[in-house]
Amino acid sequence: MTTESVPAGGDPRRLLSDARSLAHRVRRDQRATWIALLILALATLVAIPFDYFFLVAHCTPVGDGAACSFDRRGFLFYWPPALLLTYAAIAFCYLRIARERGLGTRVLPYAITGAALTVLFTAAWVGIRVYLGRHGVPAHPLPSWALALDRLVAPAGTIGVALLVLARLERNAALLFFTLGYLAVVLVPIDFGWGRNWDIHTTFLPPQIIDGTVLLAGAAGFALARRRQR
Repeated sequence: MTTESVPAGGDPRRLLSDARSLAHRVRRDQRATWIALLILALATLVAIPFDYFFLVAHCTPVGDGAACSFDRRGFLFYWPPALLLTYAAIAFCYLRIARERGLGTRVLPYAITGAALTVLFTAAWVGIRVYLGRHGVPAHPLPSWALALDRLVAPAGTIGVALLVLARLERNAALLFFTLGYLAVVLVPIDFGWGRNWDIHTTFLPPQIIDGTVLLAGAAGFALARRRQR
């Protein structure tokens, strides 16, 4: 980033305006939003084979249909180490870009928040597995609020919560609106009718593909916006 000294003529309002303009340029140059979204998108899409091959389904005939319970073991095999590596990679990229631009960065609180949420998510899933192992799978459907809470503490949900922290640290309104849209997609899963005639092991794949695609689209959009700002 380069700066130019412009005489303000002793006008306090002009000085304040110049200071705000410079602060805005510094915050803008500190951002590497598209890189964070790209790394998160790759982590989400790479999870697909783990979710497929490590999904265990148990179905019991009920009338003309069947009642099925799912054990998504890929969550515990893949996501905890993958998310920790993801946030470490994002922090590394931000710090490297900050050094190249001669600026500071606020990415460390975001990375720490992401890592903490990963630990909490893992503990929640282990707790759920232990509870179900002792009490069995509920015979009745879960209420909508419980399903929404389950999606929020799942990897896609925790990714969105951590992005809210990054948007606050960067004072990035565009990232805030993108993240709110992403969380809406996560909490109210969209599948466009995919998977209805697929194998039972692919039940969870359409939302995951869409979540990863949304993150990829966001990365492309922020990268394009960054290029236009140069």
